[in-house]
Amino acid sequence: MNKLNYQKAVFLLSIANLSQLPPDEGIEVAIVGRSNSGKSSVLNQLTQNKGLARVSKTPGRTQLINLFALDQNHRLADLPGYGYAKVPPSVKKNWQALLDGYLRSRECLRGLILVMDIRHPLKEFDRLMLEWCHQCDLSVHILLNKCDKMTQSAASKTLREVKKALTKYTNEMSVQIFSAMKGKGVKELRGQMDNWFME
Repeated sequence: MNKLNYQKAVFLLSIANLSQLPPDEGIEVAIVGRSNSGKSSVLNQLTQNKGLARVSKTPGRTQLINLFALDQNHRLADLPGYGYAKVPPSVKKNWQALLDGYLRSRECLRGLILVMDIRHPLKEFDRLMLEWCHQCDLSVHILLNKCDKMTQSAASKTLREVKKALTKYTNEMSVQIFSAMKGKGVKELRGQMDNWFME
């Protein structure tokens, strides 16, 4: 099978509850990150489409799962981030239920891309996501984004520290240095996603 062309990604739909998801078939790979991790920029860099994932500071946008189709059988799921957005507890509860339900029940989900700001890795949200994936036995690939903001030696040090922190988990986990701004690490990311999509 030929490798997927990520530049062909097109917006499919936004969902606010699990009943709105398309049929649980084909293969999905999800991407998630705190609201300041640069997740939208990663998606846009991955697909070479600056308008695919709109960079928004509106808290309301974070409550939906946005699905993008690569072809008939392969999809990207942009999961709601959570961080600086000031949202009511009821909204946070709904967000957690949506995310938890998706991660636990979606049979076609092969892996999760977790985007972190390399300057502030493994925050509470990141650890929560890792724990969720550990419980669901879901493969995770971590992007330490914004590596252009620090020296190569500092980035390498952070990479080693994060790798060490992952050793307590038993599900499949990998991690790489990334820069959505410079395009650094895109080939490696696509390679990891190809592995999931071609299973």
